[in-house]
Amino acid sequence: MNCGPGGGGAAGGGPYESKIAGLYDLLDTLGSGHFAVVKLARHVFTGEKVAVKVIDKSKLDEVSKSHLFQEVRCMKLVQHPNVVRLYEVIDTQTKLYLILELGDGGDLYDYIMRHETGLSESLARDYFRQIVRAISYCHRLHVVHRDLKPENVVFFERLGVVKLTDFGFSNKFCPGQKLETSCGSLAYSAPEILLGDSYDAPAVDVWSLGVILYMLVCGQAPFQEANDSETLTMIMDCKYVIPPHISSGCRRLIGRMLVRAPEKRATLPQIAADPWVTAGQGMAAADFDTPLVAKEELSEEDRTMIIQKMVNGQIASKEEIADALEKNEYNHITATYFLLAERKLRSKRQEESLARRPEVLSVLRVSSAKTAGSNLLAPPPAPHAPRTPQDVPPRSRKCSIVREEEDDEEPCPPRRPSRSEGRLHLAARLRDQRPAALADNLTKVLDGTWIEL
Repeated sequence: MNCGPGGGGAAGGGPYESKIAGLYDLLDTLGSGHFAVVKLARHVFTGEKVAVKVIDKSKLDEVSKSHLFQEVRCMKLVQHPNVVRLYEVIDTQTKLYLILELGDGGDLYDYIMRHETGLSESLARDYFRQIVRAISYCHRLHVVHRDLKPENVVFFERLGVVKLTDFGFSNKFCPGQKLETSCGSLAYSAPEILLGDSYDAPAVDVWSLGVILYMLVCGQAPFQEANDSETLTMIMDCKYVIPPHISSGCRRLIGRMLVRAPEKRATLPQIAADPWVTAGQGMAAADFDTPLVAKEELSEEDRTMIIQKMVNGQIASKEEIADALEKNEYNHITATYFLLAERKLRSKRQEESLARRPEVLSVLRVSSAKTAGSNLLAPPPAPHAPRTPQDVPPRSRKCSIVREEEDDEEPCPPRRPSRSEGRLHLAARLRDQRPAALADNLTKVLDGTWIEL
């Protein structure tokens, strides 16, 4: 989406619709595309900031509408600390409003682009682990993302985590059954998708994970060439160069994921158990199979207090709140409850941090007596809270969107292109072509025969 300034009101600056008026104050525009606008908004009752994706249903055909609801269905299924949370769905006659968790630190692509030689392996490992956790959980629920890329990984500096977002190309899959739809972003897409072959769903996400890890430690995409034709050739030949400063363990893991033959790629359990991934913090492979949703739980006292606050604010009765939570609904009742619950959990974390502070300060005072002139009381940078330097301009992103028209599976919905210089939509219709014949077709792919603008 193209980021730009914006004002209040609904998408396109129009008036509030009755179903959202009074619930959310729509503020600045965070991004916009052909079908949707993403707005910064304030939840009126709690005052919490959220992101609101406003989809103009009048611009969607029936197939697009069907796939939009497929995206919503997948987001409802995947509730994980490393996935951007869907709070509420408001469906009106002309628009669909998706109320989403708001990131506060930009996306992983911009962060990588400000580190031209890549991140330290310890920091890259931390981010990669979190992405693998999210995808492992998605696959356990038989949800494939199909558009994994740094642009779709959002920083939450306040929480010290990264979270996966944008399930526009996601779909349910049955283990052992192949999918048909060619979709995703060129620089991150697996070879079998670009060939138009049917494919194993988990394997295409694994390939994209390999590209992401390469970018984390190298600072650039492994297959990003001057144009889409050259990029496609490099992907199909699986040719990439890893800088010599990358450790052998990281190099080996990248090589296990960026394998041309999908059946020879590492699986997610194998990635989670890889020594490079588990190094440093005693991380076990089993940790990647845990949903982690209930890692922090409210006490019964806190829960009662939140419900009473909602009752006093005339959000709903106790019975209605309990019923909405029991049914796992995505309405204003549950959105209000979870926003208040998350605020309470943040407050508890801050209190625990302050409670530990005197002990830390006493240690620092002893150390300061031995180290004259050093500012030891300055808090160290949080290891999980990346700081994005504003004085370094990001490099331009080059990443084309790939999708196929004809499909046995439901086709992917029209969607915004990645923030990139190359915005060609490639229809990967090279099914039944041998890899050796691919080069002869590259010019045809780009001369208009297989391009959708």
